[in-house]
Amino acid sequence: MNIDRMVFAFAGFVVLLSLILGHYVSSYWLLLAAFVGLNMFQAAFTGICPLAIILKRFGCESGCAFK
Repeated sequence: MNIDRMVFAFAGFVVLLSLILGHYVSSYWLLLAAFVGLNMFQAAFTGICPLAIILKRFGCESGCAFK
C-alpha cells in the first residue's frame, strides 16, 4: 500500500469515527471531520499533507499524489 492510499484510508476512517462520536458522544467531534476535510482541501492545491510527510519518514512507498 502506498502513501496515497494510506492517507485516503486514514482520512476516511477519521471522518467516519468523527461522525459516529459526533452522533453518540458530543457534536463537538464533528469539528474533527471538518479539520480533516479542510486538510484534504488544502493538500489538493498545495500537495503538502502532514500525514504523507510522516509516512514518508517511516519509509513507506511513495505514490503519485504526495512526493
